[in-house]
Amino acid sequence: QVQVTESGGGLVQPGRSLTLSCTASVLTLASYAASWFRQAPGKEREAVAYISVSVYVIDYADSVKGQFSVFRGPAKTTMYLQMNNLTAEETTMYYCAIDHWNRKWKQGNYSYWGQGTQVTVSS
Repeated sequence: QVQVTESGGGLVQPGRSLTLSCTASVLTLASYAASWFRQAPGKEREAVAYISVSVYVIDYADSVKGQFSVFRGPAKTTMYLQMNNLTAEETTMYYCAIDHWNRKWKQGNYSYWGQGTQVTVSS
């Protein structure tokens, strides 16, 4: 079973930046499609970023375009979500999900999910 773990969340002041990490127990994350989702109490789960196998396609929710960026770093088993100019609207749980093949934008039926990491934006 593939294990997925998010990290990097925490308390951050408005206007600051935060980078979340997603680490998977796989040989290389480049062979997987992945998405970042967020879900706050009382709201539906929202897809915020998608990266396809081999990074051929990257998509972002309209609400975070120009603010968030998803990328793969030097570590083969880790990808990141960089969040800039944070506001209280970004105070949610963030989840990472991966799968063996490409997904359509906002498609939520990924095979492997992390437990989430909490982001709280407050002064």
